[in-house]
Amino acid sequence: MSAAYGKCFDPTGARYGVPTYPWRLAPDGLATRRQLRAMGLRPGGQPIAAQVMRVNRRAGDVRVGYLYRVDRAKPVRPMTSRKWGALALAMLARRTCPRCLLDVGYCIPRSHGICGMCIATEEQRAA
Repeated sequence: MSAAYGKCFDPTGARYGVPTYPWRLAPDGLATRRQLRAMGLRPGGQPIAAQVMRVNRRAGDVRVGYLYRVDRAKPVRPMTSRKWGALALAMLARRTCPRCLLDVGYCIPRSHGICGMCIATEEQRAA
């Protein structure tokens, strides 16, 4: 057993307070939030049942993923028409260039803050 595996294996929870398993070796019946969402479920307010841990040997840092019980998970709430409308407005705001006020059809990168055409005209002015 490697040192990294031994650091991540604590099924009783004595060391970390919750049962801890190495990456990809959690027992059946436990899932992460993403795995629950793929099954159409959500944690539903239940406490963390366990965690999976991964040690990056090169950097030395530790990555942790929390696990929830699948049998206690609740179904995902359906999207209402109001939520769909709010999501559509938020996406429209991300696609609208603040300088030329056009819907460019893609999400404007936050690094530039303006659309590609405005960037090109700005570069031409600078040259």
